[in-house]
Amino acid sequence: MIGKINKSSLLLGLLTFILSINAANAAEKIRVGALRWTSHAASFVAYERGYFKEAGLDVEFKFFKAAQPMAIAIASGDVDFGITAVSGGLINLAGKGAIKVIGGVLNEEDGVDGQMILASKKAYDAGLKTPADLKGHSFGITQTGSSFHYMAHKIAQKEGFLDSDISFKPLQKIGSIIGALKTQQIDAWAVVPHIAKELIKNKNITLIGKISDYIPNYQVTTVFTSSNTAKNKPEQVKSFLAAFSKGGADFNAALVDKTAGEEAATEMVTLIHKYVYSDKPYDKAAPSIINGAMRLNQGAKLNIASIEDQLNWFKTEGLVKSNITMDMLVDPSYVDSY
Repeated sequence: MIGKINKSSLLLGLLTFILSINAANAAEKIRVGALRWTSHAASFVAYERGYFKEAGLDVEFKFFKAAQPMAIAIASGDVDFGITAVSGGLINLAGKGAIKVIGGVLNEEDGVDGQMILASKKAYDAGLKTPADLKGHSFGITQTGSSFHYMAHKIAQKEGFLDSDISFKPLQKIGSIIGALKTQQIDAWAVVPHIAKELIKNKNITLIGKISDYIPNYQVTTVFTSSNTAKNKPEQVKSFLAAFSKGGADFNAALVDKTAGEEAATEMVTLIHKYVYSDKPYDKAAPSIINGAMRLNQGAKLNIASIEDQLNWFKTEGLVKSNITMDMLVDPSYVDSY
């Protein structure tokens, strides 16, 4: 009897092992572009909690330091899916038929801390007390045509001065902008809260405003893929978005709505810490991760009006071709808009 049980157990174990190997081999290998920011948490959660694997996707992350290089990587096929802000580079690639926006990720929302406008102490002491005082000052951006460039434009527009009244400083990488602000080589910048709240602890940096006061319901980041993937791999796209959305829902429940309880919040911060501020001890990183908890769009819904406003600005500034339309940029077959 014992021998029969052991033999049965052995056969069952062997079958389970074979099935697991087959399942692993059947999973589609994809590369996902990301920044090491709290706002990219949906991907990290979907990966760590097995949502991607359950969807039949074998995910590998490729990390970037700015939005436009990620768009180029998507177009070239080096990365399959990207999560980042709309940029001039992304729009121009969409105009060439290379990429498509397929969903929304990060959105400015009333009642939830969003992107913050910062000033160096030197500039603050010289009169840059509010965003209305930005005229005549320098502003850090990664590249011309980046989301940082767009945010500064919206400040200028509302305060009644020209974009040309701001001295834009393209510094290519987030780390370079942070260094320039700390050493007071630039006067101002606007960035997501997990970075901003950490920076204002520095005696040389001051909080002077909020982006939500200038761009209500701003669709900060999007999900995008290559046009080839959008057209020829619809099931892969749907599987990715479904798993990604589950990760976003877990994040919102734990750190934004705080409906999942304290234990879930701690688990979420621990998970994110593997990717964000991983070079710092947990007790040092946790407050910054929690501070960066902005709303992630439910079901990867996309704020079409916000994307259209961004597209129109890029065209007005001559940063993208004037004939690029929303249909070229967004694939409506995947997008649930609001």
